[in-house]
Amino acid sequence: MSCYKTLKNGFSALLGVAVFLVLMGGGSWLWWKSAIAPMKFSSSISEAVTVKISPGSSAQAIGKKLEEKGLIRSVLAWRIWLFRFKLQQQSPNLQAGTYQLWKTSSLPTIGNKIRQGEITETRFTIPEGWTQKQIAARFEELGYFSAEAFLKAARNTDRAAFPWLPDHLPHLEGFLYPETYQLPRDRATPEFIINLMLKQFEETALPLYQNQDSPYTLKEWVTLASIVEKETVVDRERSRIAAVFAERLERGMRLAADPTVEYGLDITQSKNKPLTIEQVNTPSPYNTYLNAGLPPTPIASPAKPSLKTSVNPPETEYLFFVARYDGTHIFSKTFEEHQAAQRRIQH
Repeated sequence: MSCYKTLKNGFSALLGVAVFLVLMGGGSWLWWKSAIAPMKFSSSISEAVTVKISPGSSAQAIGKKLEEKGLIRSVLAWRIWLFRFKLQQQSPNLQAGTYQLWKTSSLPTIGNKIRQGEITETRFTIPEGWTQKQIAARFEELGYFSAEAFLKAARNTDRAAFPWLPDHLPHLEGFLYPETYQLPRDRATPEFIINLMLKQFEETALPLYQNQDSPYTLKEWVTLASIVEKETVVDRERSRIAAVFAERLERGMRLAADPTVEYGLDITQSKNKPLTIEQVNTPSPYNTYLNAGLPPTPIASPAKPSLKTSVNPPETEYLFFVARYDGTHIFSKTFEEHQAAQRRIQH
């Protein structure tokens, strides 16, 4: 932006506020100076106030909350202060989050903290079905720390703090619980976040297993749930998919699950680039087309619905399923029916 435009926009903003104040009457300027000034207290100690601003909160709602908390003198002053951004054709860009604000700060100081997102807590979401690598990459994208720092911390986690973790577990895949987390910004380290996610698994997932007489070990349960998570697109099919895999395990059949092949080869198939015959036939400890039973570890982080249905899957007569292009599946009882279903989808 040129100096001329900057001056022009700045002048327009001041002019708009000035006109507004003139219309208010002779004492308006004194009122404005008083309205944006810091609150005064008899105590010499500044009082900190925690304010939580929810996503989608309007500027009016934020101003009202600040007034109720005793941080600003009036919502009207807040609206006038924000009006200058509208005159400059800018968005105030008030950001959600948890703030620690001081009652001895001026209205512009408080407003700018919210505009700049100077939060005391941070919030992040880990979707169900994500792998450790995807989780690590998300933190790097958010600017918390490098992906490698997260993966290194996961390898070096103090297992003694979580004695329920299976023995000889090579990594934490599957046990970093997918959830929305909120934590102090200064605690956003790989070690703190990994411990937080493991504790969430301990509180949310572990009771599902401990309260059931499951045919699987803890690692087998989470591994099966992770495959169910990756295969399920439509929630109503989740239990049936778990039942098919459980029945195949019971009969000694190979699971033949695409996500296990993808995990073993560190690739992701898509509608336009599905797995090739060569990839399906590539040996890997995780290739359930070639190896019987479950893979050696979970392949992703399952959430509660997949974990719950995989503790003790229901019985079923179905042994096969194939995905339609809308994410639903055709379930079949025999291999011949399964082949026919594949042909129908391909044509």
